[in-house]
Amino acid sequence: MSSEPQRDTVPFLDLVQPHLALEGELTEAFQQALRRAQFVGGPEVDAFEREFASHCGAQWCVGVNSGTDALRFAFIALGLKPGDEVITTAHTFIATTEAITQAGGVVRFVDIDYETMTVSPKAVGAAVGPRTVGIVPVHLYGQPADLDPLLDLARKHHLWVVEDAAQAHGARYKGRRVGAIGDVGCFSFYPGKNLGSLGEGGALTTLNPTLRDTVRMQREHGQSSKYVHETEGYNGRLHALQAAFLRIKLRYLDEWNQRRRQVAAWYREALKDVSEIQLPREASYAEHVYHLFVVRTNRRDALRDQLTHAGIGTGLHYPTPLHLQRAYAHLAVPQGALPETEDAAASCLSLPIFPEMTQSQVGRVADGIRSFFRVR
Repeated sequence: MSSEPQRDTVPFLDLVQPHLALEGELTEAFQQALRRAQFVGGPEVDAFEREFASHCGAQWCVGVNSGTDALRFAFIALGLKPGDEVITTAHTFIATTEAITQAGGVVRFVDIDYETMTVSPKAVGAAVGPRTVGIVPVHLYGQPADLDPLLDLARKHHLWVVEDAAQAHGARYKGRRVGAIGDVGCFSFYPGKNLGSLGEGGALTTLNPTLRDTVRMQREHGQSSKYVHETEGYNGRLHALQAAFLRIKLRYLDEWNQRRRQVAAWYREALKDVSEIQLPREASYAEHVYHLFVVRTNRRDALRDQLTHAGIGTGLHYPTPLHLQRAYAHLAVPQGALPETEDAAASCLSLPIFPEMTQSQVGRVADGIRSFFRVR
């Protein structure tokens, strides 16, 4: 029996096509690394840091091993201490919050905005207390959180703001790239991201040279120079080969994001009359880069089952919010405490989206959805 996929299937994500298109450039980068035997640190990492900082509009970038490391090192550099409280959303991947806890802080979950599904500034304002030291807005699915009111709160209460931009490479908030608006921006380069490495990778962006220097030490076992350890640190370096791959792919990021926006536009046109689903809302302040195209419906699970049966890939981001996960049972946040978050978790369905997706593939997904809801 053939193991090849059906001709009319639509994958949730295609990581083969873009890498085949860049195979020559990526192979050459690997060969150069092999010949130079420069595998950790060095000129490729330095060059990527300069180029990515420039792309984000930041002064500094520090490449690290993962997006989780970027967050953890940011919190350490900002002086997070045991008992310090950090406000963030429960509608995110656990890396956002485990980094807070692992750096010694306490997570304080607040609800999201219904329209954008990013953290609600009003909820953040109500949650600020005497132990609060920071806010972590997550730029979810490629859509920036509403930063200005959060920055106003931060100034008023002397808090820092760390942007979790792991899903929003190249997204803009009021014309500015995310990652250089708060005190620190944290990015993941996991392969499926808008800018993905060929393995693990992450980066931190900032305008603050002191934070930059502290994070550089954290990723290098606390070294200020070779064998001079100012503190204990971590092995959190970005590999030179991944930096070389990322430099190549960074040149295409804006083009890929525009293609994602085109795919989103095709979806909007094809599904505009399906009243049973809610399409993503792009905030007036935002340029969404559609890391994910997430619709909402109260028949989510049944729709997903039918699309799967039809050979159409989907995803759930995220089906169980963090405050209801066993890992955070000790925080004692009861079910019902974050109603918008819980509604999103029960109704969100991520449809296929990637830069190489065709209008025909979008039509195939839309036909499956329209068939489910019997929309002609």
